[in-house]
Amino acid sequence: MPYEPPTHRVERSLRATTGAKVVAGVDEVGRGAWAGPVTVCAAVTGLRRPPEGLTDSKLLTPRRREHLAHELGGWVTAHSLGHSSPEEIDAWGMTAALRMAAVRALEGLPLRPDAVILDGKHDYLGRPWRVRTVIKGDQTCVAVAAASVLAKVRRDAMMAELGESHADFAFADNAGYPSPVHRAALEEFGPTPYHRLSWAYMDGLRRWQHLKKIRTDPVEQIGLF
Repeated sequence: MPYEPPTHRVERSLRATTGAKVVAGVDEVGRGAWAGPVTVCAAVTGLRRPPEGLTDSKLLTPRRREHLAHELGGWVTAHSLGHSSPEEIDAWGMTAALRMAAVRALEGLPLRPDAVILDGKHDYLGRPWRVRTVIKGDQTCVAVAAASVLAKVRRDAMMAELGESHADFAFADNAGYPSPVHRAALEEFGPTPYHRLSWAYMDGLRRWQHLKKIRTDPVEQIGLF
Protein backbone atom coordinates (compact mmCIF):
# COMPACT_ATOMS: atom_id res chain seq x y z
CA MET A 1 0.00 0.00 0.00
CA PRO A 2 1.25 3.51 -0.76
CA TYR A 3 2.25 5.62 2.20
CA GLU A 4 -0.49 7.90 3.49
CA PRO A 5 0.72 10.38 6.09
CA PRO A 6 -1.24 10.79 9.33
CA THR A 7 -3.48 13.83 9.62
CA HIS A 8 -4.99 16.13 12.24
CA ARG A 9 -8.55 15.18 11.25
CA VAL A 10 -9.52 13.62 14.60
CA GLU A 11 -7.89 16.40 16.58
CA ARG A 12 -9.71 19.04 14.53
CA SER A 13 -12.97 17.17 15.11
CA LEU A 14 -12.40 17.09 18.87
CA ARG A 15 -11.61 20.78 18.92
CA ALA A 16 -14.75 21.58 16.95
CA THR A 17 -17.17 19.31 18.82
CA THR A 18 -15.88 19.54 22.40
CA GLY A 19 -14.04 22.86 22.53
CA ALA A 20 -10.81 21.09 23.47
CA LYS A 21 -7.74 23.27 23.09
CA VAL A 22 -5.09 20.77 24.18
CA VAL A 23 -5.37 17.31 22.63
CA ALA A 24 -2.91 14.51 23.43
CA GLY A 25 -2.26 11.41 21.36
CA VAL A 26 -1.60 8.28 23.43
CA ASP A 27 -0.08 4.96 22.40
CA GLU A 28 1.49 2.02 24.20
CA VAL A 29 4.24 -0.49 23.57
CA GLY A 30 5.15 -3.68 25.39
CA ARG A 31 1.66 -5.04 25.96
CA GLY A 32 2.43 -8.42 24.43
CA ALA A 33 5.96 -8.83 25.79
CA TRP A 34 7.03 -11.52 28.26
CA ALA A 35 9.51 -9.20 29.95
CA GLY A 36 9.93 -5.53 30.72
CA PRO A 37 7.46 -2.74 31.42
CA VAL A 38 4.48 -1.64 29.43
CA THR A 39 5.26 1.89 28.26
CA VAL A 40 2.82 4.62 27.26
CA CYS A 41 3.61 7.93 25.60
CA ALA A 42 1.35 10.98 25.59
CA ALA A 43 2.21 13.52 22.89
CA VAL A 44 0.79 16.98 22.19
CA THR A 45 1.58 18.18 18.68
CA GLY A 46 -0.74 21.05 17.82
CA LEU A 47 -1.76 21.30 14.17
CA ARG A 48 1.63 21.71 12.53
CA ARG A 49 2.85 19.69 9.56
CA PRO A 50 4.43 16.47 10.89
CA PRO A 51 7.94 15.25 10.09
CA GLU A 52 8.27 13.41 6.79
CA GLY A 53 7.61 9.68 7.01
CA LEU A 54 5.83 9.71 10.38
CA THR A 55 3.64 6.64 10.87
CA ASP A 56 3.04 3.69 13.18
CA SER A 57 6.37 2.74 14.77
CA LYS A 58 5.87 -0.93 13.85
CA LEU A 59 6.02 -0.02 10.16
CA LEU A 60 9.41 1.69 10.46
CA THR A 61 12.91 0.26 10.50
CA PRO A 62 14.81 0.68 13.79
CA ARG A 63 17.11 3.22 12.16
CA ARG A 64 14.21 5.25 10.80
CA ARG A 65 12.39 5.10 14.15
CA GLU A 66 15.42 6.45 15.99
CA HIS A 67 15.87 9.24 13.46
CA LEU A 68 12.20 10.21 13.76
CA ALA A 69 12.26 10.03 17.56
CA HIS A 70 15.19 12.44 17.62
CA GLU A 71 13.34 14.79 15.28
CA LEU A 72 10.07 14.47 17.19
CA GLY A 73 11.76 15.34 20.47
CA GLY A 74 12.21 18.89 19.24
CA TRP A 75 9.06 19.05 17.11
CA VAL A 76 6.24 18.07 19.47
CA THR A 77 4.72 20.71 21.73
CA ALA A 78 5.18 18.34 24.68
CA HIS A 79 5.46 14.65 25.41
CA SER A 80 5.75 12.43 28.45
CA LEU A 81 6.33 8.73 29.07
CA GLY A 82 4.77 6.50 31.71
CA HIS A 83 5.63 2.92 32.63
CA SER A 84 4.10 0.06 34.58
CA SER A 85 6.55 -2.51 35.88
CA PRO A 86 6.34 -6.30 35.51
CA GLU A 87 5.46 -6.44 39.22
CA GLU A 88 2.53 -4.07 38.68
CA ILE A 89 1.38 -6.05 35.64
CA ASP A 90 1.46 -9.25 37.71
CA ALA A 91 -0.35 -7.61 40.62
CA TRP A 92 -3.07 -5.72 38.78
CA GLY A 93 -3.41 -7.22 35.29
CA MET A 94 -2.69 -5.63 31.95
CA THR A 95 -5.72 -3.36 31.64
CA ALA A 96 -5.03 -1.71 35.00
CA ALA A 97 -1.30 -1.54 34.24
CA LEU A 98 -2.01 0.20 30.93
CA ARG A 99 -4.18 2.73 32.70
CA MET A 100 -1.53 3.41 35.35
CA ALA A 101 1.14 3.93 32.71
CA ALA A 102 -1.13 6.18 30.63
CA VAL A 103 -2.12 8.30 33.63
CA ARG A 104 1.55 8.67 34.57
CA ALA A 105 2.31 9.83 31.03
CA LEU A 106 -0.60 12.27 30.90
CA GLU A 107 0.11 13.68 34.35
CA GLY A 108 3.74 14.15 33.33
CA LEU A 109 2.79 16.63 30.62
CA PRO A 110 3.37 20.30 31.45
CA LEU A 111 -0.27 21.03 30.56
CA ARG A 112 -3.35 18.88 31.16
CA PRO A 113 -5.04 17.72 27.95
CA ASP A 114 -8.68 18.62 27.40
CA ALA A 115 -9.09 15.47 25.30
CA VAL A 116 -7.14 12.30 24.51
CA ILE A 117 -6.91 10.34 21.26
CA LEU A 118 -6.25 6.72 22.24
CA ASP A 119 -4.96 4.18 19.74
CA GLY A 120 -7.19 1.12 19.31
CA LYS A 121 -10.82 0.37 20.10
CA HIS A 122 -10.54 -0.21 23.86
CA ASP A 123 -10.69 2.75 26.25
CA TYR A 124 -8.43 1.64 29.10
CA LEU A 125 -8.25 5.20 30.47
CA GLY A 126 -11.86 6.02 31.31
CA ARG A 127 -13.04 8.89 33.48
CA PRO A 128 -12.19 11.63 34.19
CA TRP A 129 -10.34 11.73 30.86
CA ARG A 130 -12.28 12.67 27.73
CA VAL A 131 -11.22 9.91 25.34
CA ARG A 132 -11.70 9.29 21.63
CA THR A 133 -10.54 5.81 20.58
CA VAL A 134 -9.31 5.43 17.00
CA ILE A 135 -8.52 2.08 15.39
CA LYS A 136 -5.13 2.35 13.66
CA GLY A 137 -4.72 5.76 15.21
CA ASP A 138 -0.96 5.24 15.12
CA GLN A 139 -1.18 5.32 11.32
CA THR A 140 -3.85 7.97 10.82
CA CYS A 141 -3.48 10.53 13.66
CA VAL A 142 -0.39 12.71 13.90
CA ALA A 143 -0.28 12.91 17.71
CA VAL A 144 -0.81 9.16 18.14
CA ALA A 145 1.81 8.31 15.52
CA ALA A 146 4.28 10.58 17.32
CA ALA A 147 3.47 8.88 20.63
CA SER A 148 3.92 5.48 18.98
CA VAL A 149 7.44 6.27 17.78
CA LEU A 150 8.57 7.95 21.00
CA ALA A 151 7.25 5.11 23.17
CA LYS A 152 8.79 2.37 21.02
CA VAL A 153 12.25 3.94 20.82
CA ARG A 154 12.38 4.62 24.56
CA ARG A 155 11.23 1.15 25.58
CA ASP A 156 13.58 -0.55 23.11
CA ALA A 157 16.46 1.39 24.65
CA MET A 158 15.37 0.38 28.14
CA MET A 159 15.22 -3.29 27.15
CA ALA A 160 18.65 -3.11 25.51
CA GLU A 161 20.04 -1.74 28.77
CA LEU A 162 18.40 -4.54 30.77
CA GLY A 163 19.81 -7.04 28.30
CA GLU A 164 23.39 -6.06 29.09
CA SER A 165 23.21 -8.12 32.27
CA HIS A 166 21.15 -10.93 30.68
CA ALA A 167 22.84 -11.46 27.31
CA ASP A 168 21.33 -14.92 26.71
CA PHE A 169 17.84 -13.41 26.46
CA ALA A 170 18.76 -11.07 23.57
CA PHE A 171 16.55 -8.27 24.87
CA ALA A 172 18.27 -5.83 22.52
CA ASP A 173 16.88 -7.86 19.61
CA ASN A 174 13.47 -9.00 20.87
CA ALA A 175 12.65 -6.19 23.37
CA GLY A 176 11.25 -8.80 25.75
CA TYR A 177 8.76 -10.18 23.22
CA PRO A 178 8.37 -13.91 22.43
CA SER A 179 11.11 -15.35 20.23
CA PRO A 180 12.92 -18.70 19.90
CA VAL A 181 16.05 -17.30 21.58
CA HIS A 182 13.98 -15.81 24.39
CA ARG A 183 12.12 -19.09 24.93
CA ALA A 184 15.34 -21.12 24.97
CA ALA A 185 16.91 -18.80 27.54
CA LEU A 186 13.82 -19.04 29.75
CA GLU A 187 13.92 -22.83 29.64
CA GLU A 188 17.62 -22.94 30.53
CA PHE A 189 18.02 -20.07 32.98
CA GLY A 190 14.50 -19.31 34.19
CA PRO A 191 12.86 -15.89 34.30
CA THR A 192 14.84 -12.77 35.15
CA PRO A 193 13.65 -10.12 37.63
CA TYR A 194 12.18 -8.32 34.61
CA HIS A 195 9.76 -11.07 33.55
CA ARG A 196 5.99 -11.12 34.05
CA LEU A 197 5.55 -14.17 36.22
CA SER A 198 1.75 -14.46 36.10
CA TRP A 199 1.60 -14.91 32.34
CA ALA A 200 0.65 -18.04 30.42
CA TYR A 201 4.13 -18.68 28.97
CA MET A 202 5.18 -19.75 32.49
CA ASP A 203 2.93 -22.82 32.16
CA GLY A 204 5.37 -24.26 29.63
CA LEU A 205 8.40 -23.84 31.89
CA ARG A 206 8.06 -26.94 34.07
CA ARG A 207 11.46 -26.49 35.67
CA TRP A 208 10.48 -23.00 36.87
CA GLN A 209 6.85 -23.56 37.86
CA HIS A 210 7.62 -22.71 41.48
CA LEU A 211 8.25 -19.10 40.40
CA LYS A 212 4.88 -18.58 38.75
CA LYS A 213 2.62 -16.00 40.36
CA ILE A 214 -1.06 -16.85 40.64
CA ARG A 215 -3.65 -14.12 40.77
CA THR A 216 -6.90 -14.63 42.63
CA ASP A 217 -8.84 -12.77 39.93
CA PRO A 218 -8.53 -13.29 36.16
CA VAL A 219 -5.68 -11.52 34.41
CA GLU A 220 -6.62 -10.00 31.08
CA GLN A 221 -3.57 -10.65 28.94
CA ILE A 222 -4.45 -8.44 25.99
CA GLY A 223 -2.61 -9.23 22.77
CA LEU A 224 -0.28 -11.80 24.35
CA PHE A 225 0.73 -13.21 20.97
